[in-house]
Amino acid sequence: MFPIDLANFDRLPNAAHVNVTTVAGLYGCTEATIWLRLRKNQIPQPRRFGAHTRWNVGELREALMKGADSTFATGKTRQKK
Repeated sequence: MFPIDLANFDRLPNAAHVNVTTVAGLYGCTEATIWLRLRKNQIPQPRRFGAHTRWNVGELREALMKGADSTFATGKTRQKK
């Protein structure tokens, strides 16, 4: 199932928050990989709202752009194993 927040990500305000399923879709990986990257400080820290963990859209956009900028600057892409 395609998360509605992922489908509408470009229209979300920077102050919005999204769940781990949406973050995984943005990074093109599994939810388990998101938690691993979080432990390695490779993605922005989420916020807790009661029992819910959510990521700030503005922080995700910034992190994704930094990642895209470094890939563009080096001309390197990650190779699949």
